Amino acid sequence: MVISMKILVTGAKGFIGKNLMAKLKFQDNLEVFAYDTDTEPSLLETYCREAEFVFHLAGVNRPKNVSEFMEGNFGFTERLVYYLSKNDNPCPIMYASSIQSDLDNDYGKSKKAAENLLFQYCKKTEAKVLIYQFPNIFGKWCRPNYNSVIATFCHDIAHDLPIRVDDPDTELKLAYIDDTIEELLRGLYGNETRKGDYCVISQTYMVTLGTIVKLLYSFEKAGIERTIPDMSDGFTKALYSTYTSYLPEDKICHSPAISEDNRGVFMEFIRTLNQGQISVNTIKPGYVKGNHWHHTKCEKFLVVSGKGVIRLRNYYSDQILTIDVSGDKMTVVNIPAGFIHNIENLGDTDMVTLIWANECFNPEKPDTYYSVV
Repeated sequence: MVISMKILVTGAKGFIGKNLMAKLKFQDNLEVFAYDTDTEPSLLETYCREAEFVFHLAGVNRPKNVSEFMEGNFGFTERLVYYLSKNDNPCPIMYASSIQSDLDNDYGKSKKAAENLLFQYCKKTEAKVLIYQFPNIFGKWCRPNYNSVIATFCHDIAHDLPIRVDDPDTELKLAYIDDTIEELLRGLYGNETRKGDYCVISQTYMVTLGTIVKLLYSFEKAGIERTIPDMSDGFTKALYSTYTSYLPEDKICHSPAISEDNRGVFMEFIRTLNQGQISVNTIKPGYVKGNHWHHTKCEKFLVVSGKGVIRLRNYYSDQILTIDVSGDKMTVVNIPAGFIHNIENLGDTDMVTLIWANECFNPEKPDTYYSVV
C-alpha cells in the first residue's frame, strides 16, 4: 500500500484518542504516529517533522496540582507548535479545546491560552487550524469516576452501585463519540463543520441529568426483562450503546424465555417497546406447529435451518396457500392477521424458524385462536 498521508495523534491513549485511532486504522493510505504520556519525548519532534496533519488531543483535566493545567494544555501545545515551526511544517492542526475555555477557571484558562496560541500560529504561518470547543463527550472506552458523569453513571448502574444526583434538572450539552470522530475525519479531509473561527460537532444533545439517569435505569430493567428500548431517538440509541459497553461479565449473557414440548422449542429472543417481538422456533422432524390465527397480530416467518412447508388460508376461505421453506433458500413469509396458518417440518433434522410479530406476546391477551388450516 502506498502511504498518502502521515498523521500525528497526541493523546492517542485517551478517550477520544482511542476511538480516533480505532477509526483511523480502517482509513486507506494513512500512516499514524501515536503520541502519549508513555511515548519517548524525543519522538515528538520527529513526528512533527513528518506529519501532514495533527490531531492534537493531548491535555490535562484532572491534575494533582493546579499548575499542571497550564503546563499540560498550553505548555504542550507550545512545544508542538515549536517543533512544527522549527521543521518548517505548516500542516493543519486540529485542537481539542473545551466549552470551558470561556469560563473563569484554571482548566478553562489553560485551554483558552492554547487556543490563542494556535490562532496566532495560524496568522503567522498560514497553517490551517481547526479548534473544537468540545462539549461533554460520551461513549465507549471512557474512564468512569474520572471526568465524565455519563461514564460514571453507566459503570455504576451496570455494576449495581448507587449513584448520586444533586440536581436532576441540571442540563448538559453532550456529543456522542462516534459523531465526534466522524466530524474529526471530515476535518482531516478538509470538510470540517465551521461556526465562525471555530469548528463544531454538528450533532449535539441538550439533556438533563434526570433524563439520563431515568434512561440508564430503564436500560438496566430492559436487560432483566429481555426488552429493547426505543431506538428511534438518536440520544437514546447512543446512550444505550454506551451503557452496554460497561456491562460486567455476569450481565453479558441472559437466558431467553423458553417453552418446550414434544414438538420442539419456542423462545423469545427480543421484546421491544414499539416494534414487536422476535422469537426463535424449533420443530422436530415430522411435527406441525400452529393451526391458529390472530385478530391483530401479524407475523413474518424465516426458516434458517431445515426444510418444511407453511400453509395459510383466510379464515373465511377454503383456499389454502402452500409455501415450501428451507434454510438452503431462505424466504420471508408474511402471516397476515385473519389467516389460519401452520408450519410443518418435512426434513430429517430440527427446523429452525425466526419469527417476528408486530406485538409482544401477552399471556393475558394472547390473540391466538385454534383452527386447523
